[in-house]
Amino acid sequence: MEHVNNSQHADADIVPGVPFKPVVRATAKRGPSPVIWGMLAVSTLLALAVIFVLPGVVERYELPFTPRAESTAPVMPAGAVAAPIGNPISPFEEAQKARQRAEAQDVLASLLDRQSELELLSVSAWAEEDYQAALSLARLGDEAYRTQDFGQATEQYRLSDAALAALVDSVPTVFSEALAAGNAALAEGDAVLANENFTRALTLRPQDADAQAGLARAMTLEQVTLLLDESAALIARGDLSTAETQLQQAVNLDPLHVGARAQLTQVRSQLADNAFTSVMSEGFAALQTGDSDAAIAAFERALAMRPGSQQALEAITQTRDQLAVDQITTHQNSARVFESNEQWESAVAEYDAALVIDSNLVFAQQGRDYAQKRLQLDKLLQSAIEQPARLADAAVHEQAVQVYYTGRGLENPGPRLQQQLAEVETLLDKAQVPAQVQLVSDNLTEVTLYQVGVLGHFETHELMLKPGNYVAVGTRPGYRDVRAEFEVGFDGRSTPVTIACTEEVVAVNRR
Repeated sequence: MEHVNNSQHADADIVPGVPFKPVVRATAKRGPSPVIWGMLAVSTLLALAVIFVLPGVVERYELPFTPRAESTAPVMPAGAVAAPIGNPISPFEEAQKARQRAEAQDVLASLLDRQSELELLSVSAWAEEDYQAALSLARLGDEAYRTQDFGQATEQYRLSDAALAALVDSVPTVFSEALAAGNAALAEGDAVLANENFTRALTLRPQDADAQAGLARAMTLEQVTLLLDESAALIARGDLSTAETQLQQAVNLDPLHVGARAQLTQVRSQLADNAFTSVMSEGFAALQTGDSDAAIAAFERALAMRPGSQQALEAITQTRDQLAVDQITTHQNSARVFESNEQWESAVAEYDAALVIDSNLVFAQQGRDYAQKRLQLDKLLQSAIEQPARLADAAVHEQAVQVYYTGRGLENPGPRLQQQLAEVETLLDKAQVPAQVQLVSDNLTEVTLYQVGVLGHFETHELMLKPGNYVAVGTRPGYRDVRAEFEVGFDGRSTPVTIACTEEVVAVNRR
């Protein structure tokens, strides 16, 4: 290095970043200035620190993947001459290595963070192979780091960090797959596999409700499976009630078990079908014994068990129709019995009852019409028999004659009608045969006989009267009027009838 005169540097301007150029003046030569010597001293100290101090610091904080072996100073063989210690690496190269070392350590810090995150997620339980492969890349980085090939170390650390990052990114997928595998294992009845997958899922997401529920189901799966097997055996033996109890226990243990719920629904449906069929059979049995009311009651219970059941509705309809037919037949038969006994009023009542059930019954309509006419005929004939005196009235007599001939015109008259006709015929005959009647008076009373006329005064008066009821009235001045009612019998005999005014009327103003 060529030294220049101190006087040449004394007046030079030093600008940072601009190469120094000495200015030559026409003055006496001098040595380097104190500033220059100070800068050279600082540069020398920095270079020595990079060469001797920095490697020691880095070596003290080596990577954690593989511990550095303790090394001892090599023992020089006897007689060997130690090589002279030199510093062939320039400060610039040392600075570059220091920067590369820092970059490697930054990548390493990220790698270690991901490693800690994965270990908290028990990565070895679900990605052991990939995890170890990522660590192998980090170890390769360690080897490069030890040889101070910091660029290669950084590259390997980056590869390892990327592999670990991929594992972290895969957590949602691994979780979903574990959850799906757990549910599939539950469906297949594999409690061990279900437990394993849900446990893995909870390792990744400890607070996930689906995973927690799945693990709880896996814990009861063996007991649920046992209950399902027992219920299947009970169903095969036809013991549905006990099977229902077992299945309900299984559903209580695992409400989400599709098989248990489906089997319970099927068993309950079968029990309901059996109960429905039993009640329907009870109704049909009642029909067989003719107890329509009990049959309808049974069918209505069946309808309550299964609302809208077409079978129950049809059974009720048919039973009611049959019941109506039976009731109609009963009324019809009763009406015929009453007709044969000439109990026409009862016959009419039976036909009316049948028409209440079905107003369109032709036999009931016609039967009622005939029975009603016979009832009227019966009443008229019976009235003539019970009140023969009315036959003395011409109009009544004429009506009785018409009724009589109406009865005579009927075919197959019953005994009652025949007897009535005979009695009425006798009464009609006798009603036209007059009987001798004697009226007795005092020859002072004027007698009037209704239906005949004024008879005048007499002591005795005989006349011929047809059977019937008569009224005679007597009047006499100063005496109270008298009235005598008497009957002319159909036997042709009549007791004397006395009619005379004997009670004098007292005058109020008499003096």
